[in-house]
Amino acid sequence: MSFHAGIETLDFVFSGHRPLGRFAPVLVGVVGSGNLEVLLEPGSAPHCRVHVETSARGFGPIWQAVLDDFQARHDLAGVQVSINDMGATPAVVSLRLDQAVAELATGAQP
Repeated sequence: MSFHAGIETLDFVFSGHRPLGRFAPVLVGVVGSGNLEVLLEPGSAPHCRVHVETSARGFGPIWQAVLDDFQARHDLAGVQVSINDMGATPAVVSLRLDQAVAELATGAQP
């Protein structure tokens, strides 16, 4: 975790069992007041790495809980997730993460 210019940076690493193979990067959402964007890119298996930059400082345990739930539901491997947040609620974070995974399902390559 680090702080700069009012932004908190958090990094998480999860072991996953569902490698996605090759896929084009997916971007959903928009950074703005009370919202966030999520970018999914190919990463190194067997991990799902999540990098968060957020204006809502001090919510590391909440991020951990939301991301634990996300990984429990999707069990991704070989994925790098980047989140740029401007104060979204946990429900919006979960919605955007699920939206990104749904986009992957329509565009994954063998």
